[in-house]
Amino acid sequence: VEEANFELKKIRELYEQNEGKRQELKSALETDNEADVKRIATEVVQLINEGTNHGNTAIDKIREAGDMQINEQYKEYLRLKEEALKKQLEAFAQYHAAARVLRDNYDPKNAQNRDKVKAEFDSRSEKYRELMEKARDNSSQANELYKDTVRQQRQH
Repeated sequence: VEEANFELKKIRELYEQNEGKRQELKSALETDNEADVKRIATEVVQLINEGTNHGNTAIDKIREAGDMQINEQYKEYLRLKEEALKKQLEAFAQYHAAARVLRDNYDPKNAQNRDKVKAEFDSRSEKYRELMEKARDNSSQANELYKDTVRQQRQH
């Protein structure tokens, strides 16, 4: 679980970097700066690739922990953490696809294409946001379960 938490910390760091890039990308799109859009989108794709690798490693570590002899509450905690990670990876896949669309197809000189690409980017960005919210909810549930379990153990 410690190894999974290390991977989760790395994901959190990459997520924070990605959030900054999202703002940069939004600004570049508002000014139709093609070079910045493509550069930032490429950086986002790379960040997400790295985050996905850490996420998959964390899921593997959580599954290893779940296979050990542990109580049911802790198994449920691990299940919720794994679900949260899966949602994060699903969210990253949405944003990864959005960034690739911008990187590969953004052309501010072609209004029809630009609008289509921006619309797809906006749609995928919204899915990303929704999935990250669900992942945070799952993670919060897991953390509450863990706290409850620790409290119960202290009372006995």
